[in-house]
Amino acid sequence: MAIIGYMRVSTQEQTLDLQRDALQEAGAVSIYEDKASGKNTDRPELEHCLKALRSGDTLVVWRMDRLGRSLADLIRIVNDLETRGVKFKSLKETIDTSGPTGKLVFHMFAALAEFERELVKERTLAGLAAARVRGQKGGRPQRLTDKQRNAAIAMMTHRELSVADIAQQFGVSRSTMYSMYTDHQKEQTR
Repeated sequence: MAIIGYMRVSTQEQTLDLQRDALQEAGAVSIYEDKASGKNTDRPELEHCLKALRSGDTLVVWRMDRLGRSLADLIRIVNDLETRGVKFKSLKETIDTSGPTGKLVFHMFAALAEFERELVKERTLAGLAAARVRGQKGGRPQRLTDKQRNAAIAMMTHRELSVADIAQQFGVSRSTMYSMYTDHQKEQTR
C-alpha cells in the first residue's frame, strides 16, 4: 500500500519543485513527472505511473488538472483507478477517494461534467435544427461549385480519366469524388 505521486508542468521552463515538495510531504515514496502540455496525449511518465499502481495504493497529485487533460479525461482515469482498487488524492482540492466524502465530491464532479456535455449536445442540436428551418445546411462547406461538381461527375461517368486524376484536377480527394458521385447517383434515382 504505497503512496505514488504524479506531477506535470506544461513547459520545459516551468519547475516541478513546488509539486515535488507537496507530494513528498504527503508521503509519496515514488514520484513520476512529465514535462508536457495537458492537451498532449503523449505523457509517458503518466502511463508508467498508472501501470505501477497496485490495489491498495494511493495516487496523489498536487492539483487535479495535473492528472487529466480535461474533466472527462480525469474522470476516466480516476474511475479506472477505483475499479483497480487504487485510491486517488488531490492535495489542492482536498479530494481523497479513500473515504466516502471524497468519493461523493468526485462523483459530483463527474455528474456535473456529464450534465454539461448533455447541455452542449442539446444546444448544438437545437442550433442545427433552427438553421435548417432558416434553410441553412450544416456541415463543412462544399469545396466545388455546382458547375465544377457537374463537370467532375460527367468526367467520372465517361471514365476518360482515372478517379485519382479527376480528383487531382479539381483539388479534392478520391474519396470526395466517390462520395460526390454516389450522392449524384442517389439523386438520379429519386
